[in-house]
Amino acid sequence: MSRSWADAERVVVRRARLRVSVLVGLAITVLVGFVGGIAYAVMVHSQDEQVTRELRYNAKYGAPSTPPGCTWLFTFDGGVVEEGVLRAPEGFPLRDDLDVVRASGREVERTVERNGTEYLVLTRPGSGDRTVQAVFDTRYQLADRRHLVVALVIAELGGLLAAAVTGLVVGGRAVAPLAEALARQRRFVTDASHELRTPIARAYTRAQLLVRRARAADLPDEHRDGLDKLAGSIRGLGDVVDDLLLSARLSEESGGLDGRPVDLAALAEAAVATEAERAAERRIALTVERPAGPLLVTGVETALRRAVDELLANAVRHTGAGGRIDVRLGRGRDGCVELTVADTGEGFDPVEADRLFDRFHRGRGGSERRFGLGLALLREVVTGHGGTVEAVGYPGRGARFTLRLPAAGPAGGAAAATPAAAGASARASASWWAPAGASPAATGDQVGGEAHVGVERAVGVDGPDRVGEGVEQRGAAGRRGTPAAHVDGLAQAERE
Repeated sequence: MSRSWADAERVVVRRARLRVSVLVGLAITVLVGFVGGIAYAVMVHSQDEQVTRELRYNAKYGAPSTPPGCTWLFTFDGGVVEEGVLRAPEGFPLRDDLDVVRASGREVERTVERNGTEYLVLTRPGSGDRTVQAVFDTRYQLADRRHLVVALVIAELGGLLAAAVTGLVVGGRAVAPLAEALARQRRFVTDASHELRTPIARAYTRAQLLVRRARAADLPDEHRDGLDKLAGSIRGLGDVVDDLLLSARLSEESGGLDGRPVDLAALAEAAVATEAERAAERRIALTVERPAGPLLVTGVETALRRAVDELLANAVRHTGAGGRIDVRLGRGRDGCVELTVADTGEGFDPVEADRLFDRFHRGRGGSERRFGLGLALLREVVTGHGGTVEAVGYPGRGARFTLRLPAAGPAGGAAAATPAAAGASARASASWWAPAGASPAATGDQVGGEAHVGVERAVGVDGPDRVGEGVEQRGAAGRRGTPAAHVDGLAQAERE
């Protein structure tokens, strides 16, 4: 599922805290286990040496009639086995070992499991023709080992608990500076973006005024082109600042955005109308298909408009001359509102579908550099509204982006629709086309329409429809959300 910037930051902090906690806990656990393992190994080695030493001593100097505790002695001489007064365990002595040692003259030592315990058996040549066999019962040594293992397990569990608590405490303190640094970074971005908005708006207004005056004065084409590029660069800088501000806002309100019913279909029509001029310049056919009624979702109108704008701008940016962009709105099977933008442009590698929504991502072989937040901001907006966005495409075969948002509840109603919804027409479909020579290539996912040559109509914006000459009208619902001060400032500058 897509995540917002704040969610990503929290994930980073949470992972760092978890990583530190796990490392600290693992270190303590390994230390306790290492110490316990050494203690167990030392104990086993000490017991084995003690048992072997006592067994050899008793086999050499002991007598069957007076064996030490947990030990039995047997002597084999002339075919007769001499046993002590104590009754031997079942299965002893080992006749085969006595015969082997008597025949070879070499001692045999081995461990035998019988009667629910283990016996260490040493058979060796004795004085004269005698053969001695010593049997040691290790049941008490094995019991000591089991007790030690139980104690070590209890200690390990206690160590795990202590490690978990210590890891959480240490992890929280160790990661706190990281969380604070991320919060300061976000605050800095917000403050810097706020400070930059006004001077950028003024610079953009003055650049637009220069563009108009240059055209009125009939300056050379290279001068006017330079001024157009200057205005475009300033506009792009303003877009980046607006993106940063919106992203910071989404980060602060990542728990969910409070909004009101917004007609997504009306927003899409307004966005298509805004992009119509740029599409016409590129000879791109641009159509929109929507139901007759409103498609209400709950959210922030400006943020949703920016998301729709980014989908259209991305499609126009990656569709060549003679291409086609189709915008389709409707309801999904689960009742959600769906907005699909399909184009016949350059497409993308399917393996990069998820990476398209990374910040500042540039596709392989991309010819146009994107310095804004673009699709990453789109994903944040959609996620903040409880929706999803997905991309499907293939190189050279176009791309399709689908945005899904929960439908507004019945309490909102059509009467509560935003001004953008009120300004939209209630027709079933609409079309904005490039000039007739655009030669669109319709596909199975694309919808045709009637041809309207060179027309750009702003839907859902207060005031009369305007077609600017070298000046782009932008308002609260305008493309990319450029401040309305751009337009107002331009009018004031012209009066001055």
